[in-house]
This record gives sequence, structure tokens and C-alpha cells, in this order.
Amino acid sequence: MDDDRLARIALTWLFEPGTRAVFGLVERFGAVGGLQRLLAGKVPDRRLRATVESRLAAGDPWQVAHSAAQQTERLGARLVTPADAEWPARMGSLKGLAMGGADRRVDQETAPPLCFWVRGACSLGEALQRSVAVVGSRAATSYGLHVATGIAFGLAERDWSIVSGGAFGIDAAAHRGALNAGGLTVAILACGVDRPYPMGNAALFDRICDVGLLVSEWPPGAEPLRPRFLIRNRVIAAATAGTLLVEAAARSGATQTLRRAIAMRRPAMVVPGPVTSAMSVGAHEILREYPEARLVTGVPHVLEEVGRLGTDLAPPPRGPQRPQDSLDDESALLLESVPRRGAFGPDVLAARAGLDLRTTLRKLSLLEQVGLLVRRDGGYALTPLATRPAAAPSAQ
Repeated sequence: MDDDRLARIALTWLFEPGTRAVFGLVERFGAVGGLQRLLAGKVPDRRLRATVESRLAAGDPWQVAHSAAQQTERLGARLVTPADAEWPARMGSLKGLAMGGADRRVDQETAPPLCFWVRGACSLGEALQRSVAVVGSRAATSYGLHVATGIAFGLAERDWSIVSGGAFGIDAAAHRGALNAGGLTVAILACGVDRPYPMGNAALFDRICDVGLLVSEWPPGAEPLRPRFLIRNRVIAAATAGTLLVEAAARSGATQTLRRAIAMRRPAMVVPGPVTSAMSVGAHEILREYPEARLVTGVPHVLEEVGRLGTDLAPPPRGPQRPQDSLDDESALLLESVPRRGAFGPDVLAARAGLDLRTTLRKLSLLEQVGLLVRRDGGYALTPLATRPAAAPSAQ
């Protein structure tokens, strides 16, 4: 690796990703120049100087970077930086990300990544170009798992990549839905790509690595520390064309991901859940708090939000079509006037419907032609088609 890549690794080891002051130094002086200034103590920020002094007690940043580069190569992984063609273009949106009323450091330090570690053969940029993030609760309900799997499957069938965090619950369901459709899925991790977390999803991570991508801002060997999941969430929101929240409790990191998407003016979508479920509280609060968050119930709604303007429109919801639906008012009234059992003459039916006999005869002929009435015993009777209940609408 060249010095720029090594310097980015060293900076990632010195500071947690997203640190705005570090990103500013790299933008101004380059990765090597920014690292040199930090190591020489030539930065005005006392917090940065204190962090560097503390980390230097654990090792030399350049040596750590060389070791991480060697480990990356042994893993068959690669380091992707903004100088590479596969760098995802949407990462630039994080430059202007500002969370309203941010009082926590994780809501303030939301700068773009300096680099990514990637495992998998696909181009990172191409995989994320047509992508949707599907996030939600780890303790998902059967309803949430069903919805997440179905939507991910449908989007993957339509050549959209599914991005999530690899966690239990909704994340895993979304990844599996995409894989089952033969589509592409990307897991953005909060630890090294050599130790995906949780280990209970190890087989899933192996499948993703084979046909999709494992991505991380942290070097190989990095532990899945709790704050890193919140740091990681900004990348999920920024990398994709839109973010879908399937289920979330009142305190859920998944809602934080959606709030970052909203702050970047990206499509933010929420699947409604039962009002009696604790796993729906956070999702419903997003819909109440943010008018720009859209309620979606399936693949057509998602495509309408993230697809081509004016083209990927969801069809209006309709019930099943029946022959009765095309009848004019008089024909419909006459049909409703025919008793369910027995055959009745035109004069009786005219009286029941309140129509003149001439109109009744004309409409009876029409109803017979479309198969809703049959002539029998000198009168007219309903056919099975007219008495059959409407079929239940499809879940697709």
C-alpha cells in the first residue's frame, strides 16, 4: 500500500471514524500531511492532541498500519479509499450532515469515512448505486421478519441491492431475503471484516461474502464495541438511495439510522405495525415526528420512493375484479333485486327494482349475456357467478 492508504489506516486506528476535525485535516493537508501534523502535535484542538498522546502509548501508528495492511492482504480483503473508482459517491453527503439538537458526540461526529475494508468480489460503488437500506429491531416479531424478508426479496428480484448491518432480527431477515432471490446484499459492520458480529450469523456472513460484500470502517481485528454500531449507522443511511425501517422499539438504533437519512433528505420509509406491539412504538413515533417519513406497505411503495421519478409508481390499491363491477346503475340495481333462490318473471323483477318493463327487459338481456342471470321456468334466476363471494386480494 502507498503512504496515503497507510496514513488512512493509521488515522482510523488513532481516532474513531466520523471525527470531523480529523476529516478536516485530511481534506486540507491530505492523509499523510494530516497524520504528520497530529503526530507532531501541530493541531490547535486539545482533544485531538490528548487522544494522539494516549494512543501512542499503545504503539506506533505507522507500524500498526503496516500490520493492518498485511492482515488485510492475508484475509483476501481490500482497502477502498476515495481515490479508488469503486468508492461510493454518496459518501460525500455526510460532509453536510447536521443533526438538529445534537448533544451526543455520536450525533456530532458524522464526517465521511476515510476508508473502507471490503470483502467480496463485487464493486462497492456499483453494489451501492441501486441500493435500499432495510433496518429494524433485533428482537423482531414474526410479523416484522415476514415483512422484511418479503420486501428484500422483491427488491432484489428487481435488481436492487439490500444493505443492512448483519444483526439478528430484521437485518438478518433482509439479508436472507435478498440472498434467496439471488440478489446482491451488503452488510456494513461495526467491527473488523474478519470477525463479523454476531457470531450466531456466521453462516449468513459466509454467504454474503461469497456473493455480496462485507464492509467496515474498522481494521481487521477491531471489536464490535457498542458505540461503533451508532457510528456505523450514518454510513448505512448515506450509502443507499433510501432507508426502510420495518420494526423498532422505543429505544432502537434503527430509528437513529432513519433520522440520519431524513437529515440528508433521503427517502425515509416506515412499515406500520400493530399498535399493541412494543416493536412498533419507535417506528410509529418516527411517522408522528417527521412528516417527510413515508408509510409503506410493500415493494411497490418502496420503489415509488427510491425509483425513477414518474416511472416507478405504485399502482392504486384495488380489490379483485368481478363482472358486477362493470355494470351500469340500472343493471346493478336489477341484479340486486333478484332473489337468491328461484326464478322470477320480468314483471316481478321490474316491480322489485322500480324500473319500467321495457328497461327491465333490456337489462335482463344484458345480465344474461355476461353470465350473471340464466333464463329458467319462464323467468330469470341468479347464476353461481353472481352469488360467488369476491376472492381475497393477493398479498403480493
